Amino acid sequence: MTEQRFDWTNTEIAALFALPFNDLLFRAHSVHRQNFDANDVQVSTLLSIKTGSCPEDCKYCPQSAHYNTGLSKEKLLEINKVLEQAQEAKNAGASRFCMGAAWRSPTDRDMPAVLAMVRKVKALGLETCMTLGMLKENQAEALANAGLDYYNHNLDTSAEFYGEIITTRTYEDRLATLAKVRKAGMKVCTGGILGMGEQVSDRIGLLQQLASLQPHPESVPLNMLVKVPGTPMADLDELEPLEFIRVIAVARILMPTSRVRLSAGREKLDTTAQAMAFFAGANSIFYGDKLLTTGNPEAQQDQALFHKLGINMQQAKSPVTEQVHEAALLDILAEKNTLYQDATAKKTKKTSVKPCGMVV
Repeated sequence: MTEQRFDWTNTEIAALFALPFNDLLFRAHSVHRQNFDANDVQVSTLLSIKTGSCPEDCKYCPQSAHYNTGLSKEKLLEINKVLEQAQEAKNAGASRFCMGAAWRSPTDRDMPAVLAMVRKVKALGLETCMTLGMLKENQAEALANAGLDYYNHNLDTSAEFYGEIITTRTYEDRLATLAKVRKAGMKVCTGGILGMGEQVSDRIGLLQQLASLQPHPESVPLNMLVKVPGTPMADLDELEPLEFIRVIAVARILMPTSRVRLSAGREKLDTTAQAMAFFAGANSIFYGDKLLTTGNPEAQQDQALFHKLGINMQQAKSPVTEQVHEAALLDILAEKNTLYQDATAKKTKKTSVKPCGMVV
């Protein structure tokens, strides 16, 4: 396993960006193989549980109340609807279910419903992730106590470029929320967006900040800007896919044990570019035909791509109650004699519930 560093300098990271493309990919792939199964990809599905009317002014976001994007606004979804979507995601092969709400921060009135969603989705055997905006310390603790596995709160870009993108909350606000999440004992999911008009120095700054977090984020989503009519970024030039892949490769070198996720904008990458991204160290994707409000490759397309590449989708777990039941059975069997073990094993083999997942 590659030794983790938290002291990468901007000069060192700039030197990685300056490497010939093939040399960079070779180094990134070598690091990837030292820390992961190179043909394993973790699959997440993302659902918007509360859409639109966000008071923040993020210039890329169609959910901001500052811009007219024609987005239909929705209140917080009922728990049963969330569970239906979560079950469908699991049936399609997802191992993690992410829930996003367009809030500056959740209110105390909303927290009971949010916590119930976490508990019930987790009971399906899925990992849980939420993005709800900024958190108070007691809210982070409540989410952790409910069993939330990951909290997503992207830094978006470098500290230097951040003010060109967002003015309604500071970079320090975002770092403070991540600190509360980590203190509460949850795993951190944080990354950024490429193609917002930033310079290479801003990509370096973003990755340097992410790699300085101790421990490194368990999940690092990297997004290509999805240009939505009505937002201030609707007419920006498209990001060159090879530049995006270069960021993935550098992220893999800097954060060797993190899951690097291909997130929004993946539909812009053709099969060859996606294969190259996986080679460079990406090993997580959002799965399904829609993210919070923007398009995404359909599940069947992803299954076909994984089949071509020989990639395995990380499977979901059995529901929590079933895991406990099966563990108890195994403990009982271990205390019995061989004859009893053999007889009981035949019986439990028929009744045990296998994890629901898909390997293509």
